[in-house]
Amino acid sequence: MAVRIRLARMGAKKKPFYRLVAADSESPRDGRFLEILGYYDPMKEPAVIKVHEDKVNYWLGKGAVVSDSAKALLKKQGLL
Repeated sequence: MAVRIRLARMGAKKKPFYRLVAADSESPRDGRFLEILGYYDPMKEPAVIKVHEDKVNYWLGKGAVVSDSAKALLKKQGLL
């Protein structure tokens, strides 16, 4: 089982809200995940990013691969 850190879309139509999750690489985008690592709300001004650093470091230590969009958010937070 390959674990991937990626975004899962939540929220209503035209009002996106994203969860940063650790999920199996074969599960669908908004499907089953292993753990919630934080959230990203692009609709606020400025955009709100909340990340649980200890959980992210745990999954990175286990060899999780980070998606491109999640990598950009983690770089903004200074975790990568």
